[in-house]
Amino acid sequence: MQPLDPAEIRASFVNCSRGEAKSVTLPADVPWEKRDFLGWRDVKAPGRAYLVVPHGDEVIGLSLRAAPPPKSRLRSNMCAFCSTTHPLADITLFTARLAGKPGRDGNTVGTYLCSDLACSAYLRGELRPAVPQPKETLSEEERVERMSEKVGRFVARVLETR
Repeated sequence: MQPLDPAEIRASFVNCSRGEAKSVTLPADVPWEKRDFLGWRDVKAPGRAYLVVPHGDEVIGLSLRAAPPPKSRLRSNMCAFCSTTHPLADITLFTARLAGKPGRDGNTVGTYLCSDLACSAYLRGELRPAVPQPKETLSEEERVERMSEKVGRFVARVLETR
Protein backbone atom coordinates (compact mmCIF):
# COMPACT_ATOMS: atom_id res chain seq x y z
CA MET A 1 0.00 0.00 0.00
CA GLN A 2 1.21 3.52 -0.77
CA PRO A 3 2.06 5.59 2.33
CA LEU A 4 -0.59 8.13 3.35
CA ASP A 5 -0.23 11.14 5.59
CA PRO A 6 -2.73 11.86 8.39
CA ALA A 7 -4.64 14.42 6.32
CA GLU A 8 -5.08 11.93 3.45
CA ILE A 9 -6.29 9.24 5.85
CA ARG A 10 -8.82 11.58 7.49
CA ALA A 11 -10.07 12.85 4.10
CA SER A 12 -10.64 9.27 2.87
CA PHE A 13 -13.52 8.45 5.24
CA VAL A 14 -16.84 8.06 3.42
CA ASN A 15 -19.19 6.82 6.14
CA CYS A 16 -18.68 9.30 8.97
CA SER A 17 -18.81 13.05 9.43
CA ARG A 18 -15.77 15.31 9.04
CA GLY A 19 -15.85 15.88 12.79
CA GLU A 20 -15.76 12.15 13.46
CA ALA A 21 -12.89 11.77 10.97
CA LYS A 22 -10.94 14.52 12.77
CA SER A 23 -11.29 12.69 16.09
CA VAL A 24 -9.93 9.36 14.78
CA THR A 25 -6.87 8.16 16.68
CA LEU A 26 -4.40 7.29 13.91
CA PRO A 27 -1.91 4.41 14.15
CA ALA A 28 1.80 5.12 14.48
CA ASP A 29 4.66 3.53 12.56
CA VAL A 30 2.73 1.77 9.81
CA PRO A 31 4.85 -0.66 7.71
CA TRP A 32 3.16 0.53 4.50
CA GLU A 33 5.16 -1.72 2.15
CA LYS A 34 3.87 -4.82 3.99
CA ARG A 35 0.19 -3.83 4.06
CA ASP A 36 -2.56 -4.33 1.51
CA PHE A 37 -4.87 -2.08 3.50
CA LEU A 38 -4.60 -0.09 6.70
CA GLY A 39 -6.76 -1.50 9.47
CA TRP A 40 -6.63 -0.63 13.17
CA ARG A 41 -8.60 -0.56 16.40
CA ASP A 42 -8.94 2.81 18.16
CA VAL A 43 -6.86 2.60 21.36
CA LYS A 44 -9.02 5.30 22.97
CA ALA A 45 -12.34 3.69 21.99
CA PRO A 46 -12.03 -0.13 21.74
CA GLY A 47 -15.44 -0.46 20.08
CA ARG A 48 -14.24 1.56 17.10
CA ALA A 49 -12.05 0.43 14.24
CA TYR A 50 -11.04 1.78 10.85
CA LEU A 51 -10.13 0.50 7.40
CA VAL A 52 -8.34 2.57 4.77
CA VAL A 53 -8.29 0.74 1.46
CA PRO A 54 -7.08 1.44 -2.08
CA HIS A 55 -10.26 1.08 -4.15
CA GLY A 56 -10.06 1.71 -7.87
CA ASP A 57 -8.39 5.09 -8.42
CA GLU A 58 -9.07 6.36 -4.90
CA VAL A 59 -8.45 5.57 -1.27
CA ILE A 60 -11.56 4.81 0.78
CA GLY A 61 -11.69 5.03 4.56
CA LEU A 62 -14.37 3.23 6.55
CA SER A 63 -15.36 3.77 10.15
CA LEU A 64 -16.34 0.46 11.78
CA ARG A 65 -18.02 -0.62 14.99
CA ALA A 66 -16.82 -3.76 16.73
CA ALA A 67 -19.25 -6.09 18.46
CA PRO A 68 -18.29 -7.22 21.96
CA PRO A 69 -16.10 -10.35 21.94
CA PRO A 70 -17.75 -13.68 22.77
CA LYS A 71 -16.78 -15.34 26.04
CA SER A 72 -16.04 -18.78 24.59
CA ARG A 73 -12.58 -19.70 23.30
CA LEU A 74 -13.62 -23.29 22.61
CA ARG A 75 -14.75 -22.76 19.03
CA SER A 76 -13.04 -21.12 16.08
CA ASN A 77 -14.09 -18.99 13.15
CA MET A 78 -12.55 -17.73 9.93
CA CYS A 79 -11.81 -14.13 8.88
CA ALA A 80 -13.88 -13.10 5.86
CA PHE A 81 -10.95 -11.14 4.38
CA CYS A 82 -7.82 -13.27 4.83
CA SER A 83 -9.39 -16.69 5.55
CA THR A 84 -7.27 -17.10 8.69
CA THR A 85 -8.86 -19.33 11.32
CA HIS A 86 -8.82 -17.94 14.87
CA PRO A 87 -10.30 -18.87 18.23
CA LEU A 88 -13.81 -17.42 18.37
CA ALA A 89 -12.69 -14.63 20.74
CA ASP A 90 -10.14 -13.43 18.13
CA ILE A 91 -12.77 -12.90 15.41
CA THR A 92 -15.00 -9.84 15.66
CA LEU A 93 -18.16 -8.79 13.89
CA PHE A 94 -17.40 -5.37 12.41
CA THR A 95 -20.21 -3.24 11.05
CA ALA A 96 -19.92 -0.20 8.79
CA ARG A 97 -22.54 2.43 8.18
CA LEU A 98 -23.37 2.74 4.51
CA ALA A 99 -22.08 5.84 2.75
CA GLY A 100 -24.46 8.73 2.14
CA LYS A 101 -28.11 8.99 3.12
CA PRO A 102 -28.65 5.25 3.76
CA GLY A 103 -25.90 5.36 6.39
CA ARG A 104 -27.34 8.50 7.98
CA ASP A 105 -30.65 6.59 8.13
CA GLY A 106 -28.90 3.86 10.15
CA ASN A 107 -28.29 1.20 7.49
CA THR A 108 -25.17 -0.93 7.95
CA VAL A 109 -23.31 -3.92 6.56
CA GLY A 110 -21.14 -6.25 8.59
CA THR A 111 -18.60 -9.02 8.35
CA TYR A 112 -16.46 -11.19 10.63
CA LEU A 113 -12.77 -10.22 10.59
CA CYS A 114 -9.54 -10.75 12.52
CA SER A 115 -10.08 -8.78 15.74
CA ASP A 116 -6.77 -6.95 15.31
CA LEU A 117 -7.38 -6.25 11.58
CA ALA A 118 -3.87 -7.55 10.85
CA CYS A 119 -4.90 -9.68 7.87
CA SER A 120 -1.85 -8.72 5.78
CA ALA A 121 0.48 -9.80 8.60
CA TYR A 122 -1.28 -13.18 8.92
CA LEU A 123 -1.07 -13.83 5.18
CA ARG A 124 2.63 -13.02 5.09
CA GLY A 125 3.48 -15.11 8.16
CA GLU A 126 4.48 -12.09 10.28
CA LEU A 127 1.83 -13.10 12.84
CA ARG A 128 0.72 -16.59 13.75
CA PRO A 129 -2.84 -17.33 14.85
CA ALA A 130 -3.44 -19.34 18.02
CA VAL A 131 -4.99 -22.31 16.18
CA PRO A 132 -3.56 -24.58 13.44
CA GLN A 133 -4.44 -23.47 9.93
CA PRO A 134 -5.89 -25.62 7.14
CA LYS A 135 -3.39 -26.42 4.38
CA GLU A 136 -3.78 -24.09 1.40
CA THR A 137 -2.55 -24.77 -2.10
CA LEU A 138 -2.58 -21.10 -3.12
CA SER A 139 0.66 -19.13 -3.18
CA GLU A 140 1.06 -16.10 -0.93
CA GLU A 141 0.50 -13.83 -3.94
CA GLU A 142 -2.75 -15.65 -4.80
CA ARG A 143 -3.95 -15.44 -1.18
CA VAL A 144 -3.22 -11.69 -1.14
CA GLU A 145 -5.17 -11.29 -4.40
CA ARG A 146 -8.09 -13.25 -2.95
CA MET A 147 -8.08 -11.04 0.14
CA SER A 148 -7.93 -7.87 -1.96
CA GLU A 149 -11.00 -9.01 -3.91
CA LYS A 150 -12.92 -9.71 -0.68
CA VAL A 151 -11.95 -6.33 0.81
CA GLY A 152 -13.00 -4.65 -2.46
CA ARG A 153 -16.42 -6.34 -2.35
CA PHE A 154 -16.97 -5.19 1.24
CA VAL A 155 -16.02 -1.60 0.36
CA ALA A 156 -18.31 -1.74 -2.69
CA ARG A 157 -21.22 -2.81 -0.44
CA VAL A 158 -20.62 0.26 1.78
CA LEU A 159 -20.41 2.53 -1.26
CA GLU A 160 -23.35 1.00 -3.16
CA THR A 161 -25.62 4.00 -2.85
CA ARG A 162 -22.96 6.72 -2.93
